Amino acid sequence: MANVLIAGCGDIGCQLGSLLVQQNHTIYGIRRNVEDIPDSISPIQADLALKLPEIPSDIDYVFYIASAGKYKDSAYYQAYVLGVQHTLEAMQNKNIKRLFFISSSSVFGQSDGEKVDETSPTSDANFSTKRLLEGEALINESKIPSTVIRFGGIYGPGRTHLIDLVQSGKAHCMEDVWSNRIHSADCAGMLAHLMNYDIKNPEKVESLYVGVDNQPTSSCEVYDWLAEQLCVPDVEHIEPKESSRQMRSNKRLSNARIKSTGYEFIYPSYQDGYLALLDTLD
Repeated sequence: MANVLIAGCGDIGCQLGSLLVQQNHTIYGIRRNVEDIPDSISPIQADLALKLPEIPSDIDYVFYIASAGKYKDSAYYQAYVLGVQHTLEAMQNKNIKRLFFISSSSVFGQSDGEKVDETSPTSDANFSTKRLLEGEALINESKIPSTVIRFGGIYGPGRTHLIDLVQSGKAHCMEDVWSNRIHSADCAGMLAHLMNYDIKNPEKVESLYVGVDNQPTSSCEVYDWLAEQLCVPDVEHIEPKESSRQMRSNKRLSNARIKSTGYEFIYPSYQDGYLALLDTLD
């Protein structure tokens, strides 16, 4: 079994750690507020933006799952550049089998409904994508074997913003704009799967995976479906101007690469995931 370090042990990190503990791996979690870490995960109190304390010498796998907290350049720099640098420094002289870096599908700049996969070009048109790509580059340029996972829009327990908008009547959607999602349980499931896949087939693990469910869907379809489930009035549809369409994420992401490794989604579509989530909110 493996010794695993989760740098940035927040919501996804705690779900991942708990899942890996069930599989008999040993988990350490770095977090500023360690009281929020489950008892099954060994806590390391630290701020990724600062020099990290000494970590266990026998770590096999590392997951970097930071979040910026605020949508501002300094926060993104601390989370995805400075924190990565400090984590890599802490990994020096350790025999790390693979480092997994959690990024975002927002680094894909396509905005005209294109089909997108791991081979598609990226864009650093704004500070957030620039910092994410800087972090990816630091990981890829290190001597540690590494894999980047670019997740789509994450939803799940504690991530009910879209439900709240629709239920409050404040939601509106733009026509003909594609969206891509993944349930937080599948984020954790996919990461655990990739680590176990690496244990068995290290030569087969790719350097990049897109993390989304099976069903790219127009935003309006999702909003309308949620309104129906919640028994609230229909959501306002807006005909977008070209400038506003380009500002929105509008692409169809493919998950073919992760599925080719044998990963089976817990929630393969937004209907599956949101139905389960709505059941918990009743």
